[in-house]
Amino acid sequence: MYKLFFDSDCDITPEVARHYKADLISMPYVIEDEIYPYKDSDTFDFKAFYQMLRGNVLPTTCALSKQQYIDYFEPYLKQGLDILYIHFSRVMTVTFTVCDEAIKELLEKYPGRRIELIDTKGITLGSYSLCKQMGDLYLQGKSIDEIKKWAETGVDQTAFYFFADNIKFFKKSGRVTGFKAFMGGMMGVKPIIYIGENGKMTSIGSAMSRKKAIDKILEYVDELQDDIKNYPCVIAHTDAQYLVDEVKAKLHEKYGEDLNIEVIQVNPTAGSHCGPDALGLTFHAKKRTADSLLNK
Repeated sequence: MYKLFFDSDCDITPEVARHYKADLISMPYVIEDEIYPYKDSDTFDFKAFYQMLRGNVLPTTCALSKQQYIDYFEPYLKQGLDILYIHFSRVMTVTFTVCDEAIKELLEKYPGRRIELIDTKGITLGSYSLCKQMGDLYLQGKSIDEIKKWAETGVDQTAFYFFADNIKFFKKSGRVTGFKAFMGGMMGVKPIIYIGENGKMTSIGSAMSRKKAIDKILEYVDELQDDIKNYPCVIAHTDAQYLVDEVKAKLHEKYGEDLNIEVIQVNPTAGSHCGPDALGLTFHAKKRTADSLLNK
């Protein structure tokens, strides 16, 4: 017997976590030195949050403490349960160093128990899709080892491509490699970003309009997609429903009206780094990195 955990940087909401009988680790964001834990509300006001960012508010993020991780995990270890935690990319944050310390301490205290982690090597939309697919396996009664085995191939067959509308948010976060080379001092460009097999966000180009950014992302979908209709296709946005409608129409035109598309809002912690009016797409792929990128 084991307990499933997700975190909110995977765009898992309290409602989705309840569906999978999982606990949700809240990744906080910070505004004017006040820490906001996202999971405290089932009815988070995304529009108000992103409107605040349009008003030049620049939130930051912070790591959890070792004690917070202990507080999440220990109650289940006391019950004799093991733990499987499916989380966002380890390389994007120092919080997993703290998590490792907490796990080491807990396993010394509960030597008969297991705490296993699966890295989605991504954040927000693609991590959401992976969490749901592995959550389905959990509900089917699959073991920790069976889910880890699925993840060995499933994680790298989930592609993450997105664009940001305003470069100032990513410039502040410093979490995108190759950013300066593509952006320089240009304002008004839309950086196009993907998350590779290493779990890092990398700037792969730019567009001078949202429409051109969307068209470029759809080119990557066409190049990489694999059996796209039999897997979740997720569109995530930061208060940009008007862009979602355009992308859905183009996807249905290309792949058929029966294409399974789910639309979600990007959680505020990740949204603090990409800003409002951003959009991303995740889908089942031959691999994460397009050959056209490798040949650059």
